[in-house]
Amino acid sequence: MASDVAVIAGAGAGLSASLARLLTREGFRVVLAARNVEKLSALTDETGALAVETDVADVASVASLFDTADKAGPLALAVFNASARTRGPIAELDAEAVKQALLVGAYGGFLVGQQAARRLLARGSGSILFTGATASVKGFPGSAGFAMPKFGLRGLAQSMARELAPQNIHVAHFIIDGQIEPPGQVADPGRPDRRLSPDAIAEAYLTTHRQHRSAWSSELELRPWAETF
Repeated sequence: MASDVAVIAGAGAGLSASLARLLTREGFRVVLAARNVEKLSALTDETGALAVETDVADVASVASLFDTADKAGPLALAVFNASARTRGPIAELDAEAVKQALLVGAYGGFLVGQQAARRLLARGSGSILFTGATASVKGFPGSAGFAMPKFGLRGLAQSMARELAPQNIHVAHFIIDGQIEPPGQVADPGRPDRRLSPDAIAEAYLTTHRQHRSAWSSELELRPWAETF
C-alpha cells in the first residue's frame, strides 16, 4: 500500500524543512513545492522528499504540482506555507509588489486549498493547514502589503473549515505570533526560547492533523512564552 502523501507548498529552510523531516519520520511521502527547487537539494537528499518547481499563484502550475503528487500516493495532508510581503508607508508602497503579495499569499492559498480539497473529498478524509502570522489579525503601520494577504488567507481558511468539516475534511489556520528561529542560528543562552522553534511548530501541525474529529481545532495561535499578546 502506498504511503500517505503530504504536500508542503512554499517550502524553504525553516518551518517547511522541519515539517518535511518530521512527516518523513512519521511515514509520509513528502512533496515539496517551491519556485526554486535547487535550494531544497540538501533537504531532499536528507528526507527523500520530492521537490516540484511550482508557482503557487499560477493555476496550471498548482494543478501540475498535485498531479505529480498523485503519482506518489494518496493525498492526506496539504500545508500552505507560502507568503510574500512588502513593507513601507501606504503612500509609497509599490502597487505591483502589493499585487504579487496578494497573489502568492491569498490567491495561492486558494489554488492550493482547492486542489487539495478535490482530492480529500474523494478520499473522504484528510487535513489542509494554512500558515498565518501576527498580521493575520493585526494590521500594523507600514505592513498593509503583508496584512492584506494574511487577512485574506485567514478568511479562506475559515470558509473552507465551515464548508468541509461536515465532509470529514479538517481545515485549520495557524497564527504564528512571533519570530521563528532562523536555520543554523545559535540561540542566546541568556534568552532561551525567545523565538518559536520550527521543530515545535511542526509538532503542533502534525498533532492538529491527527486530532480526533470530535475535538478539531480550526485555529491555533503559537507564540513563545516571552512574546507579548
